[in-house]
Amino acid sequence: MFYKPSEPHGLKHGPFKAIVAPRPIGWISSLAADGTINLAPFSFFNAMAENPPIVAMAINGSHSEGGAKDTLENIHATKEFVCNMVSYDLREEMNRSSGMYPRSVDEFDHSGLTKEPSTLVKPPRVKESPAHLECIHYKTIVLPSNNANVVNTMVLGEVIGINISDDIIVDGMINMQKYRPLARLGYMDYCHVQDVFAMQRPKV
Repeated sequence: MFYKPSEPHGLKHGPFKAIVAPRPIGWISSLAADGTINLAPFSFFNAMAENPPIVAMAINGSHSEGGAKDTLENIHATKEFVCNMVSYDLREEMNRSSGMYPRSVDEFDHSGLTKEPSTLVKPPRVKESPAHLECIHYKTIVLPSNNANVVNTMVLGEVIGINISDDIIVDGMINMQKYRPLARLGYMDYCHVQDVFAMQRPKV
């Protein structure tokens, strides 16, 4: 089949997110200007560069109370955030934190998670997470939108500090079977890493 994204696709659900999959989940903790803490997962998330490390995430739509989502407002206000990586063991807590709650709700408490001070930035990190990327805001880009009521926004952040649980390090490398990162597929589906194999680049 072929379809144009600007036109009906004729399927039961939109296939785009199922095609671009799996996608890592950026579980973002941030602070509002008044110190209110927010935690929210984003599946349009990935690494963009390594030196320096740059991450990107899309924060699309608006808050149910009006205005931009908490994460976007907080990053613009305080210029800092933490990407808490989601393991399979944290799937339920991550899902609980994904609700569109009132701005006053602390998703850490609501999801039964522990706040741990970050090393270089003010937003706390999820203690239970196996890895954390402490970030400063680099740039925000407004993306095209086919819906006049939806604003698509991409946020780029520079990673200035990385915390890794010793439990997932084996022989000096992160062991994926111990890490078991959770990833987003299409629809309401998720997956996690179970099988790992290595390949060497061809020598040219």
